Amino acid sequence: MINPLSRFHVPETLDELPDDIREAIVNVQSKAGFVPNVFLMLAHRPDEFRAFFAYHDALMERESDTLTKAEKEMIVVATSARNRCLYCVVAHGALLRIYSKDPLVADNVAINHLTAGLSERHRMMLDFAMHCGIEVGEFSSEWQARLEQVGFTLEDCWDIGAIVAFFGMSNRLVTMAGTPPNEEFYLMGRLPRS
Repeated sequence: MINPLSRFHVPETLDELPDDIREAIVNVQSKAGFVPNVFLMLAHRPDEFRAFFAYHDALMERESDTLTKAEKEMIVVATSARNRCLYCVVAHGALLRIYSKDPLVADNVAINHLTAGLSERHRMMLDFAMHCGIEVGEFSSEWQARLEQVGFTLEDCWDIGAIVAFFGMSNRLVTMAGTPPNEEFYLMGRLPRS
């Protein structure tokens, strides 16, 4: 019988996991109120779990003076939509709604960033993200000038490309495993907190 969280082995209990992975999952659960399915899906290969989340955190938690958490999540949503990854569109769409305080932006970006009513900065950022994720992704002087014109630094350009590359891999793994988004993600950030 296939586990509903993955076509691959998923631990029956957290007690099956190495201490550091169990601790990471419990920490996320205490913050979110649930365990995101991707953590359980990746837990069956501890070394890959550690590498995946180390790189995820290095990209997504890195402090930047110019690239916001909402912008990073916008890149993830656009990339994941183009890669048809339901899990990442739903999970990171929730984070985008929360960070941007805009209940509509994630759905609009997922459908088509060109018609989403974005600022010139955000449209250019996502144009470059699609260039990196769909086309060859060469970073020319022209791209650098266009991105700098709307306020991105050279470090931001690296971040945009790296986020696209990382989530291209993540999208493929989640889709291959058949991991569905947690139901909790669907409603997050859609209504103001009471």
